[in-house]
Amino acid sequence: MLLHAFPLHARMFQAQLALADRGWRVIAPHLRGFDGAAGDPPASSVDDYAGDVIDLLDALHIDEAVIGGVSMGGYVAFAMFRHAPRYFQGMILADTKSQGDTPEAVEGRKKMLRLVEEKGPAAVAEEMIPKLLGETTRRTRPDVVEQVRALVLANSTEAIAGAIRALMTRPDSTPLLPAIHCPALILVGDEDAVTPRAAAEEMHRGIAGSQLAVIPGAGHLSNLEDPSAFNASLAQFLDHRV
Repeated sequence: MLLHAFPLHARMFQAQLALADRGWRVIAPHLRGFDGAAGDPPASSVDDYAGDVIDLLDALHIDEAVIGGVSMGGYVAFAMFRHAPRYFQGMILADTKSQGDTPEAVEGRKKMLRLVEEKGPAAVAEEMIPKLLGETTRRTRPDVVEQVRALVLANSTEAIAGAIRALMTRPDSTPLLPAIHCPALILVGDEDAVTPRAAAEEMHRGIAGSQLAVIPGAGHLSNLEDPSAFNASLAQFLDHRV
Protein backbone atom coordinates (compact mmCIF):
# COMPACT_ATOMS: atom_id res chain seq x y z
CA MET A 1 0.00 0.00 0.00
CA LEU A 2 1.76 3.13 -1.27
CA LEU A 3 0.49 6.56 -0.16
CA HIS A 4 1.32 9.61 -2.20
CA ALA A 5 3.10 12.88 -1.47
CA PHE A 6 1.72 16.41 -1.29
CA PRO A 7 0.63 18.02 -3.58
CA LEU A 8 0.67 15.09 -6.02
CA HIS A 9 -1.59 12.05 -6.33
CA ALA A 10 -1.31 8.27 -6.64
CA ARG A 11 -0.14 8.22 -10.27
CA MET A 12 3.26 9.24 -8.92
CA PHE A 13 3.72 5.52 -8.20
CA GLN A 14 3.31 4.37 -11.81
CA ALA A 15 6.88 3.03 -11.91
CA GLN A 16 6.40 1.15 -8.63
CA LEU A 17 3.54 -0.92 -10.09
CA ALA A 18 6.28 -3.02 -11.70
CA LEU A 19 6.78 -4.63 -8.28
CA ALA A 20 3.68 -6.67 -9.11
CA ASP A 21 5.92 -8.66 -11.45
CA ARG A 22 7.63 -10.02 -8.33
CA GLY A 23 4.34 -11.36 -6.99
CA TRP A 24 3.37 -8.42 -4.79
CA ARG A 25 -0.09 -6.87 -5.01
CA VAL A 26 0.57 -3.13 -5.30
CA ILE A 27 -2.19 -0.72 -4.26
CA ALA A 28 -1.75 3.05 -4.60
CA PRO A 29 -4.94 4.94 -3.71
CA HIS A 30 -5.66 8.61 -4.26
CA LEU A 31 -6.06 10.23 -0.88
CA ARG A 32 -9.35 11.98 -0.29
CA GLY A 33 -10.19 14.54 -2.98
CA PHE A 34 -7.03 14.12 -5.06
CA ASP A 35 -6.92 13.70 -8.84
CA GLY A 36 -10.41 15.09 -9.18
CA ALA A 37 -11.92 12.51 -6.84
CA ALA A 38 -15.47 13.34 -5.85
CA GLY A 39 -17.42 12.32 -2.79
CA ASP A 40 -16.24 13.06 0.71
CA PRO A 41 -15.28 16.62 1.65
CA PRO A 42 -11.54 17.43 1.77
CA ALA A 43 -9.64 16.07 4.74
CA SER A 44 -8.87 18.28 7.70
CA SER A 45 -6.39 15.97 9.46
CA VAL A 46 -4.02 13.10 8.71
CA ASP A 47 -6.41 10.94 10.71
CA ASP A 48 -9.05 11.52 8.01
CA TYR A 49 -6.70 10.11 5.39
CA ALA A 50 -5.65 7.26 7.69
CA GLY A 51 -9.25 6.31 8.36
CA ASP A 52 -9.99 6.26 4.63
CA VAL A 53 -7.07 3.93 3.93
CA ILE A 54 -8.05 1.61 6.78
CA ASP A 55 -11.59 1.53 5.37
CA LEU A 56 -10.13 0.64 1.97
CA LEU A 57 -8.11 -2.23 3.44
CA ASP A 58 -11.24 -3.54 5.13
CA ALA A 59 -13.28 -3.21 1.94
CA LEU A 60 -10.62 -5.21 0.08
CA HIS A 61 -10.54 -7.81 2.90
CA ILE A 62 -6.84 -7.17 3.51
CA ASP A 63 -5.88 -8.01 7.08
CA GLU A 64 -2.17 -7.19 6.80
CA ALA A 65 -0.03 -5.24 4.35
CA VAL A 66 3.27 -3.47 3.88
CA ILE A 67 2.14 0.14 4.26
CA GLY A 68 3.96 3.38 3.65
CA GLY A 69 4.50 6.27 1.35
CA VAL A 70 6.43 9.32 0.29
CA SER A 71 6.43 12.55 2.32
CA MET A 72 2.77 13.15 3.29
CA GLY A 73 2.19 9.45 2.62
CA GLY A 74 4.63 8.70 5.42
CA TYR A 75 2.72 10.97 7.78
CA VAL A 76 -0.47 9.08 6.94
CA ALA A 77 1.30 5.77 7.56
CA PHE A 78 2.33 6.99 11.01
CA ALA A 79 -1.30 7.97 11.70
CA MET A 80 -2.49 4.54 10.58
CA PHE A 81 0.04 2.84 12.84
CA ARG A 82 -1.04 5.00 15.74
CA HIS A 83 -4.65 3.86 15.37
CA ALA A 84 -4.38 0.35 13.89
CA PRO A 85 -0.89 -1.21 14.10
CA ARG A 86 -2.27 -4.70 13.47
CA TYR A 87 -2.50 -3.95 9.72
CA PHE A 88 1.28 -3.51 9.36
CA GLN A 89 3.22 -6.42 7.93
CA GLY A 90 5.95 -3.86 7.20
CA MET A 91 6.42 -0.11 6.89
CA ILE A 92 7.94 2.09 4.18
CA LEU A 93 8.97 5.65 5.03
CA ALA A 94 10.31 7.51 1.99
CA ASP A 95 11.44 11.15 2.01
CA THR A 96 9.46 11.85 5.15
CA LYS A 97 10.06 12.55 8.83
CA SER A 98 8.54 11.74 12.19
CA GLN A 99 8.40 15.28 13.60
CA GLY A 100 5.40 17.57 13.37
CA ASP A 101 5.62 21.05 11.87
CA THR A 102 7.61 23.69 13.71
CA PRO A 103 5.94 27.08 14.28
CA GLU A 104 7.94 28.44 11.34
CA ALA A 105 6.72 25.58 9.13
CA VAL A 106 3.12 26.24 10.18
CA GLU A 107 3.50 29.84 9.04
CA GLY A 108 4.80 28.55 5.72
CA ARG A 109 1.76 26.27 5.41
CA LYS A 110 -0.54 29.23 6.04
CA LYS A 111 1.14 31.15 3.22
CA MET A 112 0.72 28.12 0.94
CA LEU A 113 -2.94 27.90 1.92
CA ARG A 114 -3.47 31.53 0.95
CA LEU A 115 -1.58 30.94 -2.29
CA VAL A 116 -3.72 28.01 -3.42
CA GLU A 117 -6.96 29.74 -2.41
CA GLU A 118 -6.03 32.92 -4.28
CA LYS A 119 -4.15 31.57 -7.31
CA GLY A 120 -4.91 27.85 -7.56
CA PRO A 121 -2.84 24.68 -8.11
CA ALA A 122 -0.63 26.18 -10.85
CA ALA A 123 0.82 28.66 -8.36
CA VAL A 124 1.44 25.84 -5.89
CA ALA A 125 3.29 23.88 -8.58
CA GLU A 126 5.57 26.84 -9.31
CA GLU A 127 6.27 27.31 -5.62
CA MET A 128 6.81 23.63 -4.80
CA ILE A 129 8.70 22.09 -7.73
CA PRO A 130 12.09 23.66 -6.82
CA LYS A 131 11.67 22.20 -3.33
CA LEU A 132 10.31 18.81 -4.34
CA LEU A 133 12.95 17.90 -6.90
CA GLY A 134 16.68 17.71 -6.35
CA GLU A 135 19.12 19.96 -8.17
CA THR A 136 20.31 17.06 -10.34
CA THR A 137 16.78 16.25 -11.48
CA ARG A 138 15.88 19.86 -12.19
CA ARG A 139 19.06 20.27 -14.23
CA THR A 140 19.02 17.00 -16.18
CA ARG A 141 15.45 15.66 -16.21
CA PRO A 142 12.98 18.20 -17.66
CA ASP A 143 10.59 15.31 -18.30
CA VAL A 144 10.33 14.64 -14.55
CA VAL A 145 9.80 18.35 -13.86
CA GLU A 146 6.86 18.38 -16.26
CA GLN A 147 5.54 15.11 -14.89
CA VAL A 148 5.43 16.57 -11.38
CA ARG A 149 3.78 19.73 -12.67
CA ALA A 150 1.04 17.66 -14.36
CA LEU A 151 0.48 15.64 -11.19
CA VAL A 152 -0.04 18.82 -9.18
CA LEU A 153 -2.31 20.44 -11.75
CA ALA A 154 -4.63 17.41 -11.73
CA ASN A 155 -5.68 18.28 -8.18
CA SER A 156 -8.35 20.73 -7.11
CA THR A 157 -7.82 23.79 -4.94
CA GLU A 158 -10.03 22.17 -2.30
CA ALA A 159 -7.99 18.96 -2.15
CA ILE A 160 -4.69 20.83 -1.86
CA ALA A 161 -6.09 23.18 0.79
CA GLY A 162 -7.40 20.23 2.82
CA ALA A 163 -4.01 18.56 2.67
CA ILE A 164 -2.26 21.72 3.86
CA ARG A 165 -4.55 21.86 6.89
CA ALA A 166 -3.86 18.20 7.60
CA LEU A 167 -0.10 18.68 7.31
CA MET A 168 0.09 21.69 9.59
CA THR A 169 -1.92 20.01 12.36
CA ARG A 170 -0.33 16.57 12.31
CA PRO A 171 1.11 15.33 15.61
CA ASP A 172 4.75 14.56 16.33
CA SER A 173 5.23 10.86 15.61
CA THR A 174 8.75 10.64 17.06
CA PRO A 175 7.50 9.03 20.32
CA LEU A 176 5.92 6.31 18.15
CA LEU A 177 9.22 5.13 16.65
CA PRO A 178 10.25 2.68 19.44
CA ALA A 179 6.84 0.97 19.16
CA ILE A 180 7.37 0.06 15.49
CA HIS A 181 8.48 -3.58 15.60
CA CYS A 182 7.51 -4.65 12.08
CA PRO A 183 10.18 -4.61 9.33
CA ALA A 184 10.74 -1.00 8.24
CA LEU A 185 12.46 0.52 5.22
CA ILE A 186 13.50 4.17 5.26
CA LEU A 187 14.45 5.76 1.93
CA VAL A 188 15.74 9.26 1.27
CA GLY A 189 17.13 11.15 -1.69
CA ASP A 190 20.55 12.54 -0.89
CA GLU A 191 19.45 15.92 -2.32
CA ASP A 192 16.19 16.02 -0.33
CA ALA A 193 16.01 19.52 1.14
CA VAL A 194 12.48 19.13 2.60
CA THR A 195 13.04 16.04 4.77
CA PRO A 196 16.82 15.64 4.56
CA ARG A 197 19.00 12.65 5.25
CA ALA A 198 19.38 13.68 8.91
CA ALA A 199 15.63 13.18 9.42
CA ALA A 200 15.83 9.73 7.80
CA GLU A 201 18.77 8.79 9.99
CA GLU A 202 16.83 9.86 13.09
CA MET A 203 13.97 7.54 12.15
CA HIS A 204 16.49 4.78 11.41
CA ARG A 205 17.93 5.13 14.90
CA GLY A 206 14.47 5.24 16.46
CA ILE A 207 13.05 2.14 14.74
CA ALA A 208 14.97 -0.92 15.90
CA GLY A 209 16.14 -3.14 13.06
CA SER A 210 15.07 -0.71 10.33
CA GLN A 211 16.86 -0.52 7.00
CA LEU A 212 18.06 2.80 5.51
CA ALA A 213 18.58 3.36 1.78
CA VAL A 214 19.94 6.60 0.32
CA ILE A 215 19.12 7.39 -3.32
CA PRO A 216 22.00 9.36 -4.94
CA GLY A 217 21.12 12.38 -7.05
CA ALA A 218 17.46 12.42 -5.94
CA GLY A 219 15.50 15.00 -3.98
CA HIS A 220 12.20 14.81 -2.11
CA LEU A 221 10.47 12.59 -4.70
CA SER A 222 13.08 9.85 -4.98
CA ASN A 223 10.63 7.29 -6.40
CA LEU A 224 10.05 9.58 -9.40
CA GLU A 225 13.58 10.93 -9.72
CA ASP A 226 15.32 7.54 -9.74
CA PRO A 227 12.66 4.82 -9.96
CA SER A 228 15.24 2.12 -10.73
CA ALA A 229 17.21 2.69 -7.53
CA PHE A 230 14.05 3.20 -5.49
CA ASN A 231 12.47 0.00 -6.81
CA ALA A 232 15.64 -1.99 -6.28
CA SER A 233 15.74 -0.99 -2.60
CA LEU A 234 12.03 -1.65 -2.21
CA ALA A 235 12.24 -5.05 -3.93
CA GLN A 236 15.18 -6.12 -1.77
CA PHE A 237 13.24 -5.13 1.35
CA LEU A 238 10.02 -6.85 0.28
CA ASP A 239 11.72 -10.04 -0.86
CA HIS A 240 14.16 -10.49 2.03
CA ARG A 241 12.85 -8.60 5.06
CA VAL A 242 9.07 -8.96 4.93
